[in-house]
Amino acid sequence: MRPLFSFVHKSYIVLLSLVLLAACQPTKLRVLFGHQDDVVYGSGWQRLADSTYADTRSCIRDVTGQYPDLIGFDIGGIELNHSRNLDSVPFSRMLEECARQFERGGKVTLSWHARNPLTGGNSWDTTPCLAQVIDPDTEVHDTMQVWIERAAAFVAQVAALQTQPDQLIVRLWHEQSGNWFWWGREAASAQDYIALWQWTRNYMNILDINALYAYSPDKLTLYEDTPEGAYRETAEWYPGDEYVDIIGTDCYHHGGAEGTEDYLYRAHRQLDAAARLAKEHGKRFAFTETGCEALRCPNWYTTVLLPLLREYPDIEYVLVWRNAWDIPTHYFLPLPGTPEAEYFKKFINQL
Repeated sequence: MRPLFSFVHKSYIVLLSLVLLAACQPTKLRVLFGHQDDVVYGSGWQRLADSTYADTRSCIRDVTGQYPDLIGFDIGGIELNHSRNLDSVPFSRMLEECARQFERGGKVTLSWHARNPLTGGNSWDTTPCLAQVIDPDTEVHDTMQVWIERAAAFVAQVAALQTQPDQLIVRLWHEQSGNWFWWGREAASAQDYIALWQWTRNYMNILDINALYAYSPDKLTLYEDTPEGAYRETAEWYPGDEYVDIIGTDCYHHGGAEGTEDYLYRAHRQLDAAARLAKEHGKRFAFTETGCEALRCPNWYTTVLLPLLREYPDIEYVLVWRNAWDIPTHYFLPLPGTPEAEYFKKFINQL
């Protein structure tokens, strides 16, 4: 007959081992993962016809079998009454896929690469115009009023498709801390930028749009390269508590594995500043854009992004950029069947 104490002792050892094993497993993050234009095109495929599709294809689903938590779309072109956005996505398709995403319980984030209202050039035409844009006595102001009305009308259409609260995030006038947009810091002042932000948001309020609004700077180098300098810049261009619901930042990894140190340095500076401002103002916190183009750092998701997200447990979502269907090297999500895809699946399993 086996001694009772021996049985109990071995059972205790097994139980203790299981507890220790569970304790060693990394804790899953509570962060939503998103991908720009995920369901309208991807590397080597596109669904850009002005028609209704019987089903939805998804870059993320092709790799993991699951739809994304969050999908990003851009409404650049809506201001000119175009039928397609600046990346050739029909606005009718966008509405169709927003409806499907909401029905699945997912979220959508909208950005707006508006054209330069003074010159008619694209968003990257940095000809200074913002002072005229916000001056009510100028023709450029009148043009911008029409553009804001058109953008708001489309956002209202998207918002009306929601099936749950807080499914739509509108990210207005993003990356103003860079020097590449006409509303950026080298072509505008903080006061004029804030006036544009508030004007846009106020008009959307007139339409009673049910959405969350995100403020998302990029690189922070206007002041001294210190945590305090980064925070000062983030705070100085902040549109105000009644206008913003989410505070985030955009930061991209360049240079492959050799660029990891630089990326993490910039990401920490920017995320620290955004997290501090969000906490002080009682706002939500997000990593509003990031990515490593063509995954030149193959295990980027598991060795770079995942550890970074673990440092910021209050991040609600992270969005990576698009997989262009017509530019082979412009992708931020791995292709199915590649080694990078295996790293990505491990990453997703930790969220």
